[in-house]
Amino acid sequence: MPHADGMGFINHDPRGIIMTKIVKILCTALLGLSLPMLAQAQSAPIRMVVPPWPGVTVKTEILSQLLDTLGYSSKQIEMGATVGYKTMETGDSDIMLAGWMPAQKESYDAAMKAGAIVDVVNNVSGARMGFAVPGYVYDAGITSAEQLDQPENRERFGAEYYSIESGAQASIMVHDAADADTYGLKDWEILDSSTPAMLSEVEAAYNAKKWIAFYGWTPHWMAIKYDMHILDDPEEVYGENQGRSEVRTIVRTGYADENSNIMQLLKQFKLTADEQSQFISAYSLNERPKTEVAHEWLVQHPQRVAEFLKGVKTRDGKSAQKAYEESFR
Repeated sequence: MPHADGMGFINHDPRGIIMTKIVKILCTALLGLSLPMLAQAQSAPIRMVVPPWPGVTVKTEILSQLLDTLGYSSKQIEMGATVGYKTMETGDSDIMLAGWMPAQKESYDAAMKAGAIVDVVNNVSGARMGFAVPGYVYDAGITSAEQLDQPENRERFGAEYYSIESGAQASIMVHDAADADTYGLKDWEILDSSTPAMLSEVEAAYNAKKWIAFYGWTPHWMAIKYDMHILDDPEEVYGENQGRSEVRTIVRTGYADENSNIMQLLKQFKLTADEQSQFISAYSLNERPKTEVAHEWLVQHPQRVAEFLKGVKTRDGKSAQKAYEESFR
């Protein structure tokens, strides 16, 4: 216990002094341990889910290179979108640029209900799927699925419609439509095959300028190579809004709360379907490395990148725009 000496000063119990010193030593040691741990946490890579789709692959690489320029590290994790939602629920991933809606509605709704994700923005405008024809067929006046079974058109198409893998949602949709005789398709032959096999048929027809109707979507390189047009679909066989879709940027809730600068970038990181189709063509059709395609896009589109970086800083608080200009001359 403390006591007063003859001069009025308070003397403390030596045991208390010893304990105080011990506490100080322990606090110093713990602080010394926490600093490296804090630095490690700050330098942890941003974990990005990348489903095996060409557009998402290149788009994520573009974002990754931008993040690197701003002083952030990132890690690309290849996995399906359904698993990607689950990893956000478990805290094992941070960002996914592949929330294709409404196709992923079930997984999306489950993750939202769990409070695991934040929906940031639609990162691709103009995404769509549906009945498709090459440009020369569209130019001949075929603009709606309602025209497919008109006698003169039916003959030129051979009453055949090419789709993708049996069991895929898109093929289920068109088979259901044929069963209901939507657009007169009941006695058409719906030809299911792999996506490469379907596109091989489209390629052969395109080279011969033969009429062909097939399942098409954008963004994809087929939109460019075959001057593809998706037909009006008033019965909405391929979904609401005539098959128009959105591709949402999805972020883990905790990450969104703690990283306002990255969130500012993600809110502005938006592409058009045509832009994405262009780099899909370079990567998937021309088989160029994703790193090369992404770097080239960042060099060739300074105005678009400036839109991404508005109000964004580097990791150490400097101008993101200046960092980009210095890295992508």
